[in-house]
Amino acid sequence: MTDLTTVLGIGAGVLLVAVLAVRVSVRLGLPSLLLYLGIGLVIGESGFGIQFSDADLTQSLGIAALVLILAEGGLTTRWSAVKPALGLGIALSTVAVAVSIAVTGGLLHLILDLEWRTALLWGAVLSSTDAAAVFSVLRGVGVSKRLAGALELESGLNDAPVYLAVVLLAGTDPFTWWTPALVVYELVVGAALGIGLGWLGAAALRRAALPATGLYPLATVGVCVLAYAAAQGVHGAGLLSAYVAGLVLGNARLPHRADTLSFAEGLGWLAQIGLFVLLGLYASPSRLFDVLIPALVAGGVLLLVARPLSVALSATPFRLPWREQTFLAWSGLRGAVPIVLAMIPVTQGVAGAQTLVDVVFVLVVLLTLIQGSTLPVLARWLGLVRRGEMQEVQVDAGPLDELGAELLQIRIPKGSKLHGVYVSELRLPGGSTVSLVVRAGKGFTPQPVTRLQFDDQLLVVTTETARDEAEKRIRAIDRAGRYAHWRGERGDG
Repeated sequence: MTDLTTVLGIGAGVLLVAVLAVRVSVRLGLPSLLLYLGIGLVIGESGFGIQFSDADLTQSLGIAALVLILAEGGLTTRWSAVKPALGLGIALSTVAVAVSIAVTGGLLHLILDLEWRTALLWGAVLSSTDAAAVFSVLRGVGVSKRLAGALELESGLNDAPVYLAVVLLAGTDPFTWWTPALVVYELVVGAALGIGLGWLGAAALRRAALPATGLYPLATVGVCVLAYAAAQGVHGAGLLSAYVAGLVLGNARLPHRADTLSFAEGLGWLAQIGLFVLLGLYASPSRLFDVLIPALVAGGVLLLVARPLSVALSATPFRLPWREQTFLAWSGLRGAVPIVLAMIPVTQGVAGAQTLVDVVFVLVVLLTLIQGSTLPVLARWLGLVRRGEMQEVQVDAGPLDELGAELLQIRIPKGSKLHGVYVSELRLPGGSTVSLVVRAGKGFTPQPVTRLQFDDQLLVVTTETARDEAEKRIRAIDRAGRYAHWRGERGDG
């Protein structure tokens, strides 16, 4: 019991520090992954002395975290935002991945004298990008929807082909003419299962009458995890299936949609925090200095040759201007995925695999610092952001607390004396207003002469200071009708 108490205490402390680190990372303009990795290093063997070197557990937990991160990415991605960049995003996640693996592997074979299969394995591990890192840097910069959508799709879709490439290269089976066909099969099956289970899940959730609102977000995320497991069970691309299922569900008509997206976002943050801290805990700082030179070589090859060439070959058919191609080439930030993928050859006993893990760890930190600090400047220098140009309005379904406001949701049950009351007769306190009425599944903005009915749902926006009085007033009318005040009903209790 004492050990469990200690683990829970440390875990809670790390989580709270990591949550506060998000605000620090936003102010610094750098992805929060660096701070999370730093937390892991601090509590690890060279800091507080926690020893952790279980590669199998790290890989398993890492894949589980990636499934949740991809599910959240799909659920929170608006189809209207990524649809214009669909072709470009698919090209970046397939053609660009293949080119990057080939170019990086070939140059590392020549420069570092790596065996061919090992060199290609390095190229595969390093070819996955992280849009969460990109968008945390670009927040508020305002690049075009096509660029933002392409980067978002690339990050969600390229994990699956990269994962398949790493598994194949980390194995010992020889490559044959059947190998590319197998990769295509796994991707197609993963996408098909994601679409199918996402559609079925959305239909089932609309028809379900679950007893609690909080069960709908759990069921939605459960569908995404099920899509991963189902695809893996039939030798499909599970990571792709989880992302696509989330994309379908996130753009479907779901009950309690706002609650579901808010829950998924929180779960995604939890997975990212846990994953980065775990990877920082696994890393050994004493080994990182020994791989600095090969990490710099691999980073230079990737950043200056492989990424620009892969973007050029995949984006040119879409007639993308050279400025946007340059921005995409520099936007290939690496995150936790390469480190997790590097654990696969470690668990399979591939020679030199631990060196690859250390190289990738150093490389992720270096590239994040270099690209993360220069990406907004590059966007402005290329003319992709124009001062004074109108940006898309930001819409958020959650943090009313930042505005000093609260949202009250009221359903008028059978027998309530709110039935028949006009909105003007509610006489809510200053700072409170009925913003929406949902009746028979259709929402409308009420007028003072709107008469409330049984089964109506009301959304009342109120300031924090007026919240209690507004709630008391509504409860009073519910009990005593429009003349509640005259009858001495205050709505207390």
